[in-house]
This record gives sequence, structure tokens and C-alpha cells, in this order.
Amino acid sequence: MIKVYRKTATIKAEQFDGSDEMVDKYELIDAGTMLGTHHSPEVYLTGSGKLCVGDWIATDIDGERWLIADAIFKQTYAELPVIPKEVAGYLEIVRQEETLFGVLDEALAGVSDLSLWIAENQDDFARAWLDGYVVEGKHD
Repeated sequence: MIKVYRKTATIKAEQFDGSDEMVDKYELIDAGTMLGTHHSPEVYLTGSGKLCVGDWIATDIDGERWLIADAIFKQTYAELPVIPKEVAGYLEIVRQEETLFGVLDEALAGVSDLSLWIAENQDDFARAWLDGYVVEGKHD
């Protein structure tokens, strides 16, 4: 019987721009001829194949890297929501003791800045609750 699955892993990813800095940063293999101090346009990510400008270099929590074509990346991944530090602190406290429904219900009835942010950003708050988040000012 066929079942339907969704991806649940969080990754870090950077879109390849063809720069020498990225070639060096990810220790890409230059299969062409280096032109002076510049790398050739034909570079490979070890174990993943040829990398084209616009492809994504993904890194999992264990540091393993692989490439993802841009179109597939855009269909498969979405950025984690960016939330204020105060909301992140609140989320970590209430997630241990409350249900998501209860927290959203309280936020809609409240009048504090925190409640207002949650009420105005319910989708981001729910996504942060379920999938994780990045704290404002702490992301790349």
C-alpha cells in the first residue's frame, strides 16, 4: 500500500553563485582549468555531481552536504519563520505546558504587545511551534 510522506528534517542551504569564495568555502572540485586565481565554471561537490550556478548546497545537522537543483529546492523547502526574541522565549515556556490552540486562543483575547504579535502572525507562530524558527537578528 502506498503511503504519503512529508520531509521533517531541518537543513541549512546556500544558493551557489559561482564565486571563487563559495568554491573555496565548500571545497568544491575544479574539474576544468584554473584560470590564474579564478576557478573554472566546471566545479563538483564531492559525492553529488556537477554544481551549476543557482543550485543549492544543503547541509544537514551532521554536516553532510549535497546539491539540490533550484526548481526542486523551491518546491521542497521553505525558510523557517523569523520571530522576535520575546516571542521565542514565550514559545519555549508555553510549549511545555500548553496546547497550540490554547496559546492562540489566549493571544487573540490578550492586549499585550506579545499577544498582538501572535494574533497578527498566527501562521508564523504555528509554523514556529511545529517546525522550529530563527530568532530575529540571529540569522544569516
